[in-house]
Amino acid sequence: MGMTMSQKILAAHAGLSEVKAGQLIEAKLDLVLGNDITTPVAINVFEENGATSVFDNTKIALIMDHFTPNRDIKAASQVKQTREFADKYDIKNYRDVGQMGIEHALLPEMGLVGPGCLCIGADSHTCTYGALGAFSTGIGSTDMCAGMMSGKAWFKVPAAIKFNLVGKPQGYVSGKDVILHIIGKIGVDGALYKSMEFVGEGVKYLNIDDRLCIANMAIEAGAKNGIFPVDDITREYCNGRYQGTPVEYTADEDAVYDEEYTIDLSELRPTVAFPHLPENTRTVDEIGDTEVKIDQVVIGSCTNGRISDLRAAADVLKGKTVARGVRCIIIPGTQKIWQQAMHEGLFDIFIDAGAVVSTPTCGPCLGGHMGILAAGERAISTTNRNFVGRMGHVDSEVYLASPAVAAASAVTGYITNPEKV
Repeated sequence: MGMTMSQKILAAHAGLSEVKAGQLIEAKLDLVLGNDITTPVAINVFEENGATSVFDNTKIALIMDHFTPNRDIKAASQVKQTREFADKYDIKNYRDVGQMGIEHALLPEMGLVGPGCLCIGADSHTCTYGALGAFSTGIGSTDMCAGMMSGKAWFKVPAAIKFNLVGKPQGYVSGKDVILHIIGKIGVDGALYKSMEFVGEGVKYLNIDDRLCIANMAIEAGAKNGIFPVDDITREYCNGRYQGTPVEYTADEDAVYDEEYTIDLSELRPTVAFPHLPENTRTVDEIGDTEVKIDQVVIGSCTNGRISDLRAAADVLKGKTVARGVRCIIIPGTQKIWQQAMHEGLFDIFIDAGAVVSTPTCGPCLGGHMGILAAGERAISTTNRNFVGRMGHVDSEVYLASPAVAAASAVTGYITNPEKV
């Protein structure tokens, strides 16, 4: 019986000729990731178990991004604990203020993840790296600790769903609209503990940033991981960047999938997820021009804080002004993206429009800082979750959208089709 892309990567790292869905395996890891929230918990377990070394100080990444720069004393204490651990064990990929970025934007940029690698991270959106042909998935802090100690992890081999992408996206349709459409179609538990495997001739019309966004939100459909095949676009991005040895895996022709869907990208429209689940989707054509008044716009995050996302927002905001009473917050994903956007003149566009530009941080995405919502407030955000209280007060609301839709909404003060701005 054939294997999927994900199953082939897991088999290779487990030293097995084949694996099957549901099989329990122990596999060697290429990278273990933690952030300023999850790493302190892993460190506590590490010390409680009497560990005195890590398996490889070059294969652990500790990225201070969620509440960084430190938002309060507790955040400062967590970062201090992580910094001291990184110093003690000479962790080569520790990143703090000045070198940090949002972890799932930073690791691909640094070349720590790439084709064929196996990565676990104590953050649910670690599935982002499947965009590069990797198997990457989120785990808990205890598993992170075990990974740091042994360089191994246990996996239950996931079954898979195939998404055959055809056609070419039109107008303002981006990777965010693709994944919101899919989640709206299958639901937030539609891929529970399965691998979402994206294939088809339409993939060539999705740039790396689109693919990173789509893989990032696989977890919002309940998936174990999301993954794309390696093609020339992937190779161009990884060549000279990826620090490992790329290995390209393709699914066997007789690979077994629990379900298969065909998504015609040419038929998609800019899509918005209404509160309080990513599956509550409506296209911009289904939303009235003054139906949803907003108080805040957030453009950034590990989902949409990359350079093409900022360009899309700038394209809409250029020569326009943020509506009175609306707070528009732009958050580049990494220092390099920040610098590139600045040199391209995007910051001038944002600031002239009345927006503010932040240092890279997860910040408001999880209700951390840099844009918390009060009771009764609404935000349209390019982030990945809109659960109750996700960005602040439990009586606030979060609407998920692409950078273009978010920017257009900043101009009008209502959720808006960018084609109308």
